[in-house]
Amino acid sequence: MYNKIINLKDFSYYLCQTSMNILIVNNTPIPATKYGGTERIIWWLGRELNRLGHKITYLVGEGSSCPFAKVLTYDPTKDLDQQVPDDIDVVHFQFQVSGFTKKPYIVTVHNNPGGAQLDLNSVFVSANHAQRHGSTVFVHNAIDTADYQIPDLNNKRIHTHFLAKAAWRIKNVKGAIDVATMSGNKLVVLGGTRLNLKMGLRFTPNLNVRFKGMVGDEAKSIVMNSSKALIFPVLWHEPFGIAIIESLYFGCPVFGTPYGSLPELVPAEVGLLSASKTELAAGLRNVESFNKHYCHQYAADNFNIAKMAAEYIVLYERILNGETLNSAKPELINNDQPKYLPWNN
Repeated sequence: MYNKIINLKDFSYYLCQTSMNILIVNNTPIPATKYGGTERIIWWLGRELNRLGHKITYLVGEGSSCPFAKVLTYDPTKDLDQQVPDDIDVVHFQFQVSGFTKKPYIVTVHNNPGGAQLDLNSVFVSANHAQRHGSTVFVHNAIDTADYQIPDLNNKRIHTHFLAKAAWRIKNVKGAIDVATMSGNKLVVLGGTRLNLKMGLRFTPNLNVRFKGMVGDEAKSIVMNSSKALIFPVLWHEPFGIAIIESLYFGCPVFGTPYGSLPELVPAEVGLLSASKTELAAGLRNVESFNKHYCHQYAADNFNIAKMAAEYIVLYERILNGETLNSAKPELINNDQPKYLPWNN
């Protein structure tokens, strides 16, 4: 059982010596084999926390399994206080909760929740994400590189790639296709199909584009190991964008729009941001000016799972010491945003 720590001055000592019983809660199953940003993040986080000596339990969707943690089935019809075991020290929710009082907890906000007031212990996934909701509390997402192929930074790069749910119009797969075509590059779309019924019977006849559908980390690794760049022209304020970090890890610079977390995640050394398809296409023609090794090392240094887990441990400690993460309930500051942000020629 966790013993309350009054002084965090020697936190590195406690990080090694104090084991916590941590419950991670989400309303979908784990593991995610092909797609699932939140599911992959909580899997990696739990695995790293377990490696550090903490006891991990998941309360997740029906049909879940996990080799390194106990798994309980989340029941959306049942009171959460009744579903959380008595021996848990801290609860890490992945969705907003109401009326939960049994244990200290935090809530990671993974999406853009609109105008709703959020929990006082909400944690955002980028500084921009937090700032847009009047908060300063965030932990960057990360990847666990153990689940990917080793990047081959000397491999010949023969195409570009798009990595997102292509059925979401805000991800702007059409814009990515335009940028690739204008720059004279082939495009591989990971996360979509040529015939898209979810977007009103949309068919993409451009044979310069290959569609791979929803793929797992191994298939993504193969594509990114031969890709010149990620094209990521999103039309909303992206909360984080795991695709950005995955691509940089494989040495692929990022060509995207300057919205949400992108200016925070993509400095000029590892990509180009513009709301103009013409500017992005022009930059992509000079993609060789970016250093693949630098892109890889930047991602490895700044967005690794050990760093993310350590930052969440600090927040768990704060909660266990009786702190509240935000002084006021976070809420979207500017609710007067267009459905789709500008995308110009």
